[in-house]
Amino acid sequence: MTAIRKRQPHGRAIRCPGGYAAYVPEPLPPPISWSSELVGALSRADLAIGRLAGEGRRLPNPHLLVRSFVRREAVLSSRIEGTRATLGELLAAEAGAAVERSPEDLREVANYVVALEFGIERLATLPLSLRLVRELHERLVRGVRGDTATPGEFRRSQTWVGPAGCALANASYVPPPPDRLMDCLGPWERFLHDDAMPVLVHAALAHSQFEAIHPFLDGNGRVGRLLITLQLVERQVLPSPVLHLSAYFEATRPEYYERLVGVTERGEWEEWLAYFLAGVAGQSEDALDRIRRIDEMVAGWRERIAGATSRQPERTLDLFVESPFWSVTRLSERLDVAFTTAQRAIDRLEAAGVVTLHGEAKRNRIYCARAILEVIEEPPRLPGTGQTRQRGRTP
Repeated sequence: MTAIRKRQPHGRAIRCPGGYAAYVPEPLPPPISWSSELVGALSRADLAIGRLAGEGRRLPNPHLLVRSFVRREAVLSSRIEGTRATLGELLAAEAGAAVERSPEDLREVANYVVALEFGIERLATLPLSLRLVRELHERLVRGVRGDTATPGEFRRSQTWVGPAGCALANASYVPPPPDRLMDCLGPWERFLHDDAMPVLVHAALAHSQFEAIHPFLDGNGRVGRLLITLQLVERQVLPSPVLHLSAYFEATRPEYYERLVGVTERGEWEEWLAYFLAGVAGQSEDALDRIRRIDEMVAGWRERIAGATSRQPERTLDLFVESPFWSVTRLSERLDVAFTTAQRAIDRLEAAGVVTLHGEAKRNRIYCARAILEVIEEPPRLPGTGQTRQRGRTP
């Protein structure tokens, strides 16, 4: 029978000049009491993410779905921090369409995409490390709200967490002071290279600790969530970044914050792990369901356009799987064909009910595969309910 661990904060509060108290976490890993429930949660998460990885390897062109999935993660991770851009707005803007959303919101989400894609590529030459974290942060906050917060540099001043406009004196959480930052980040980096524990547990612990350290003046939440995806890819748990937990964190935002606070204030690691692992299991099944539905949908469309004298309609269909929005001009450039050839391919897809014209522009017409967009934009399925979280669409 597993012994019950006496709860205590994972760290200590220290008094700082100015009279405030800052939290300094202990190095990882913490002691964990492995109850049968927690072991079961890990088993379910491992099984679910294993099925997702297998499906990703089975698909003939798994990379086609990665682009939209990465953008969905960017939208939802940024939404936790207050941006309101939708996935449809981001994809439409990338295709050249005019959207009403704040340009700053769109830039912030686009930067997340740049940082994540950079991180995936960078892992080929540089392991997860403080250097890579700084490089990710620099790309994440460049040219947006965090641009004034020293992009790519760890903070040299005290920061704090609390309601908008709150002062340090009434902050809900104060991370380590800057002169203790490297004392926390050094052990955290060493823990990144520790492969002695299950990967999912390792990712959960590393994320919680990163958020407790709060090494940047801005962008800590987005960088921390981005690192989860990179850890799973680096450890080869997933062949490509098709699992993203920001949908789960955003849908359960109060609990997400409460579980992180529970670790720092009460040492509730088991509760945090149970929450995290439930998210991995639920979002793995959620992603698997979306991939299978899109795969079946595309297979049916291929049958409708079969028999074309040119391969361009089928090649064009692949691009609409990669991103639901395309202009004729960008399609012709991507396929390296004449504008008229690209237009004929789109006309064939439109006649087959695959795409529809987006907007009313007479020039630079943009088309959308709305059925694919709707599958990707659906709210996440929450663990244990089999139901999606209902949320009104952002106008």
